[in-house]
Amino acid sequence: GPCTECSCSSGKEPDKDPSHTKKKENGDRLYVPKIFFGTRTHKQITQISRELKRTAYSCVPMTILSSRDYTCIHPVVSNSSNRNEMCVELLEGKHGKSCSYYHGVHKLSEHHALQPAPRVYQAWDIEDLVSLGRKLRACPYFAARELMVGADIVFCPYNYLLDPQIRDSMDINLKDQVVILDEAHNIEDCARESVSYGVTESQLRAAREELDFMVNNNIRQKHHEPLRAVCCSLM
Repeated sequence: GPCTECSCSSGKEPDKDPSHTKKKENGDRLYVPKIFFGTRTHKQITQISRELKRTAYSCVPMTILSSRDYTCIHPVVSNSSNRNEMCVELLEGKHGKSCSYYHGVHKLSEHHALQPAPRVYQAWDIEDLVSLGRKLRACPYFAARELMVGADIVFCPYNYLLDPQIRDSMDINLKDQVVILDEAHNIEDCARESVSYGVTESQLRAAREELDFMVNNNIRQKHHEPLRAVCCSLM
């Protein structure tokens, strides 16, 4: 990666023998595994990127994956309760509108402050990314995802690594990569959460009423009757 020139710590040439970390892939290109560093909360990512900044590896290409709750800067979407849906609607141009921040994403992902360069580049955290995004009017959420392609280290909350749906939506592929889980004793709870779903009694009641209507009006009765029975038994 670009950081091989960065000898900010030792002043020595980096180790020339790549065989211990890299293996040949499709002919000549060297394949370097990414490090996925999972933490319990977004706050811990900020602490860890601050620590990274203090090490000799501060100039390693990195990114931080986080939700739109932390990284959306669109004035309307960022203040709404369903940011994900509104964002997708804007990008699909459903109401004839689009997101100008998304269209400026390359301004942010290619900005020199985020491109590793010896003695210039510093590890960054979500706040740095968001304030630079505001300055450039460019989307930090998608910029962080674009930066994952060239990153050697990717910071993210646990569930991005554990929850298969989030992995898919974020294009995270863990095959042959290095995964580090900080405070791993929290993993069981997190894994349970990612396959659990909560419903309220009023949601169940509403579902039962709709299913009653379906069954009473002979609409796909054999599908809806067992579902109604499940709702009733849960209540």
